[in-house]
Amino acid sequence: MKILGIETSCDETAVAVVTGDKKILSNLVFSQIAEHQDYGGVVPEIAARAHMEKITPLIRNALAESGTSFTELDGIAATAGPGLIGGLIVGVMLAKSIASSAKKPFYAINHLEGHALTARLTGEITFPFLLLLVSGGHCQILAVENVGKYKLLGKTQDDALGEAFDKTAKMLGLGYPGGPALEKLAKSGDKTRFHFPRAMKGRPGCDFSFSGIKTAINRLIKDFATLAEQDKADIAASFQQCAAEIVYDRMKNAIEIFRTAYPGANRLVIAGGVAANEYLKSALGELAAQENFELFSPPIALCTDNAAMIAWAGVEKIKAGLLPDGLDFAPRARWPLTT
Repeated sequence: MKILGIETSCDETAVAVVTGDKKILSNLVFSQIAEHQDYGGVVPEIAARAHMEKITPLIRNALAESGTSFTELDGIAATAGPGLIGGLIVGVMLAKSIASSAKKPFYAINHLEGHALTARLTGEITFPFLLLLVSGGHCQILAVENVGKYKLLGKTQDDALGEAFDKTAKMLGLGYPGGPALEKLAKSGDKTRFHFPRAMKGRPGCDFSFSGIKTAINRLIKDFATLAEQDKADIAASFQQCAAEIVYDRMKNAIEIFRTAYPGANRLVIAGGVAANEYLKSALGELAAQENFELFSPPIALCTDNAAMIAWAGVEKIKAGLLPDGLDFAPRARWPLTT
């Protein structure tokens, strides 16, 4: 089985070919960082135009690298939401065109489900498992029961963790994208110098809140006449420590809820762009060891947006016996994973 995957939900244009036995034959990504850097964030219209410009040659190159023709494909999978609607339209319409002309089934993939199932592409993980899905736009804890079957245990009440990383980095003048730059700077900082609010920590349940940390950091920075490099490093380290403590606390509650609902299941997966943060993964690794859980995370290249995860989600749908989607499927800017 070979599936072509297309990902255009935000600021990466990506195409991949993945097999049913977990071989990634090609996985190409065009990052739009340079296009958006001057604006300090993603500009939807610029993103959509870049997708239109890059997607066709990427498909051609991905097929060539994998040694696959359209006739040899068993399906076309494309991110159909959630995301920036302009980019979603580009990817979905092209995927439908290929599916129609090549007479192949079309699979509309929820971007979050792509992240959720990636750990099964790179590791031997059975259902059910506990998932922490953290990215620039999403922060959720879910029980993954099967393909297409998810139970929401907790979510952010305001900002996503990745958004908090990026906006803190922006306040520190670290540029875009800010998350990786902040993590690098934090390594030379004192994580105990500043104390930021640990919102929701100690409360029942698994919900998050990160807006208060940003407000506290903004006020702190205004108190400085000039921020020295060491000040920036200490703020970055203190922020990262704060975020890790919140996630640790929320996930500890989630493990207890998950353990009660699914006796004997002890797999914890962290996925999404923020899953690339080694400090956060280390904190979760400590929690998993204490709770006798196994921690899984995709390789860094598959944590950020990519098309291999979309193709794999298509494989998972086929193996689960789910029917293809119709060519009238409309892209969705909002698409909760639990629906």
